[in-house]
Amino acid sequence: MNEQHMSGSMQQSLTDYKTAMGEFQKKMPVFGKKFNEFTEQCFQSDSLTQKEKQMIALGISIHAQDEYCMIYHTKGALDQGATEENLLEVVSVAAAFGGGAALSQGITVVQQCIDEFGGQTH
Repeated sequence: MNEQHMSGSMQQSLTDYKTAMGEFQKKMPVFGKKFNEFTEQCFQSDSLTQKEKQMIALGISIHAQDEYCMIYHTKGALDQGATEENLLEVVSVAAAFGGGAALSQGITVVQQCIDEFGGQTH
């Protein structure tokens, strides 16, 4: 695991990601615009709520061991009303598919995000 996340701020990691994405979009404006349009559409409420979609994305991020996406989608799920219990269930499901590697990422990165960004316990 990246040591920055063990001792650093989850908010700083989000800021770093958003800064890097902004720089990428300056260099690749068409791709950046199309990617953002696509992902914004994917996360619109349809038959699934935005909260449910954020939790699905979190589970995939944990399985893929993508720390920036874990942070981004944990915060997104919290912002949409997910509870700590909801998020830990996502970690558990991801661990069922990804084993110990997914569990170690989930219980550290996700818990640190919950602690930093806040979240209801139920």
